[in-house]
Amino acid sequence: MANETKNVETQATQTPPQKSKLKVLMGAAFLMATSAIGPGFITQTAKFTEQYQAAFACVIVIATILSLVAQLNVWRIIAVSKQRGQDIANKVLPGLGYVIAALVALGGLAFNIGNVGGAALGLNVVFGLDIRIGAAVIAVLGIIIFSFKNIGDVVDNVSQVTGAIMLILIGYVAISSRPPVVDAIKGIADLNISLVLAIVTLVGGTVGGYITFSGGHRLVDAGITGEENLKEVNNSAILGMGVATVVRIFLFLAALGVVVMGVALDPTNPAATVFETAAGQIGLSIFGVILFSESLNSVVGAAYTSISFLKTLIKPIGKNENWAIIGMIIISAVICALVGSPAKVMVVVGALNGLILPVTLGTMLVASKRKDIVGDYKHAKWLFVAGIIVVVATGAMGIYSLRNIVALWTG
Repeated sequence: MANETKNVETQATQTPPQKSKLKVLMGAAFLMATSAIGPGFITQTAKFTEQYQAAFACVIVIATILSLVAQLNVWRIIAVSKQRGQDIANKVLPGLGYVIAALVALGGLAFNIGNVGGAALGLNVVFGLDIRIGAAVIAVLGIIIFSFKNIGDVVDNVSQVTGAIMLILIGYVAISSRPPVVDAIKGIADLNISLVLAIVTLVGGTVGGYITFSGGHRLVDAGITGEENLKEVNNSAILGMGVATVVRIFLFLAALGVVVMGVALDPTNPAATVFETAAGQIGLSIFGVILFSESLNSVVGAAYTSISFLKTLIKPIGKNENWAIIGMIIISAVICALVGSPAKVMVVVGALNGLILPVTLGTMLVASKRKDIVGDYKHAKWLFVAGIIVVVATGAMGIYSLRNIVALWTG
């Protein structure tokens, strides 16, 4: 594995064949989407649907728009600069890349503890395995996955397979719950100040922290960069957001169909209540499969992207990338086995990730105006202005939500 970093760095100058290029673009999209769709994603959706009911549709629409703007800005700037987020940040302001890398890596570790817990819970639902044994199984799977030399291909394949499984199964449960679709559509217009925390949490859980960089870093590793590839980069980013949004809508409709019946969701595992109520024992088994699939992929995505933020800054990690990823997964599994992963932790981490977004996106926007970073590339004015709006909006909403985040953690 000693030569892996050198191989990864040289890939950025080698454009893959068209067939391989399409596979990587699809893989990057699904990596981003399925990194977002972890146990926190499904828990947040169930909890907020119970709290806001049809009005949660408004949250989904606003969060999707904000997330897509962030995603397009970050992916385009990464592609044009041919550099990863931390290296761009260090050029914007010396030392900033280290700060962002530390924040992203710590956030990725926190998410991964929840991801391992989610996967272990999925195994518990399907096979009755003890959570600690399930965490050990995930650690072993992580070791196997990242023992392969070509990390990129493995990540692409895992993300696409698990993404397809989730779309099909969650779609079935959404139909089974018979949700009030008309009420959900009307809820899109139900905007009020009480939705702020939910919006920040969804944005943080969809493109906060490491997630918004996951697909972009994958493209850099594969050498799909430069202005000549911007159309494909855009399409890949939009596809990733589309997949994540469709899954979110399916989950929302499934949960809405249950809560309007007056069913109280189990606060320790709200999503399980949704699936079991909507489709009985089969639904509960589907929940276990989905939870395992989405959590395993999020474990892969979080570890891969978090280490990608560190490998150009810390040479030993760069020289031993696979082992660093495996180490992160093992640490996450051990912590999960010792302290568990309660539902509220997943919501809180998502909200905190939303607070990181204004810093990372703001840095990328500054970089888009730096010729020493992007060369002669002219960043689209509408995208730059929209990005500034997202930075200001998420920053203001994040500050407003801090008190609620503290209450969530201590309550």
